[in-house]
Amino acid sequence: MARTHPDLPWCRYADDGLVHCRTEQEAEAIRAELQARLEVCGLQMHPTKTQIVYCMDNRRRRTYQRVKFDFLGYQFRPRQVATSQRKEFFCGYTPAVSPTALKAMRATIRSLHIPRQTPGTLAELAQQINPLLRGWIGYYGRFSRSALFSLVDYVNQKLKAWIMRKYKRFRLHKTGASLFLRKLARNNAELFVHWQFFGTTTFT
Repeated sequence: MARTHPDLPWCRYADDGLVHCRTEQEAEAIRAELQARLEVCGLQMHPTKTQIVYCMDNRRRRTYQRVKFDFLGYQFRPRQVATSQRKEFFCGYTPAVSPTALKAMRATIRSLHIPRQTPGTLAELAQQINPLLRGWIGYYGRFSRSALFSLVDYVNQKLKAWIMRKYKRFRLHKTGASLFLRKLARNNAELFVHWQFFGTTTFT
């Protein structure tokens, strides 16, 4: 790419890569050229991951079959973006944590079996959860941090389930457990990483 197409922006991480083209015809030609080059090296493109995607936004408004793609755990697609003064919105082509990455993170949290750890304390739960959340928020929170709301809400739901099993007075009272957890987050925001970053805005 650097030798034969220096005018086209491109990036690569391990075996994943992106090439930015100006037209669909140019993208088709580049794909064919890269395929031929990889075959010389004894390699081949992934049959389903290799796609031509139209980066639709406020300036590019054509209709195309594929307008989103995943790269390094992010999903790039058209989204409503606010102006710097947040008085108007427009369509931008921006990244946010991908649904696949969110699913994997929820699976990791689920594997901790938080509601069953009633012999322990919240501080002990925080020791398990915080390193995970700190890494995820640090990486995926760089762009469209609000896309992580569903994850932190999922963690709060697991903590609420822990409270309902831990304390008899909340066993049959979801609302009471939610209010207790919300108050705890307000008064002890430093306990969990996601409380520090998101406060109580993600409680349901």
